[in-house]
Amino acid sequence: MRDRGLLSLLQVLSVTSAAAVTVHLCGDSTMAKGGGGSGSGTEGWGEYLQYSLSADYTVHNAAIGGRSARSFTREGRFTEVAGVVKSGDWVVIEFGHNDGGSLTPTDNGRTDCSGDGDETCTTTYNGVTETVLTYPAYYKNAAQLMLDKGAKVILSSPTPNNVCETGTCSWSESRFDTYASLAASQLGGTAKGVYHVPHGAYAAQVMINLGATTVNANYPKDHTHTGPYMADVMAGAFALGLKCGTSELGSAGIKNTTESLTSASFGPCISYNSSVPI
Repeated sequence: MRDRGLLSLLQVLSVTSAAAVTVHLCGDSTMAKGGGGSGSGTEGWGEYLQYSLSADYTVHNAAIGGRSARSFTREGRFTEVAGVVKSGDWVVIEFGHNDGGSLTPTDNGRTDCSGDGDETCTTTYNGVTETVLTYPAYYKNAAQLMLDKGAKVILSSPTPNNVCETGTCSWSESRFDTYASLAASQLGGTAKGVYHVPHGAYAAQVMINLGATTVNANYPKDHTHTGPYMADVMAGAFALGLKCGTSELGSAGIKNTTESLTSASFGPCISYNSSVPI
């Protein structure tokens, strides 16, 4: 009888575990555990997302510092994440801080090919010839890996650098904000299970609302990497972006109400036209 009881318990636990939804995070140091490195006093926002999610969701933070969409691809990290993704999971992809720059005269292994489509560049990195794709192409290829596993995907724009660094808070959209939205649209958008979160815009909005004194005090290393307080704020900004969108992760996964988020420093939902798959 005791053996049968133990078997029943294991069966229940197995069903419960199988039913849990995992939110997988793919990104750079602004999302990763430890942020900008050991001893820097920084933390990535991915470490705080769990606190905005209901108990039915768990976070797998696979972000790695110093990576771009290109290097994350070349190192096989998207493939590794796809290997543990199960049907019904969500995958958040957010890069941009390391994707800029030039392939010449020296390729750093992270810079993407310029353009918003199927353009390619040929380069040599670490003695190996490499065909480099554009940022939207890397986003779309990674998203398709996850879609093929039955997951749904959030293609997020990167958090901005400290918008209050000069003492006056201001922000303008970068090309990566546009590229992330474009990639989501080109994959078929919400009808195909691909969503966009304009994380950059929501992060800038809350920083402007908090003001330069608070924001500058919580970038302990440089203008890119947040301290724990601002990492938590960035996670909240992402949660608001989800809550203001149309995904099930936003409506059912985020436990904060829209009213509670928008009544705080995070600010209101940001309006976008119908072509943006939020």
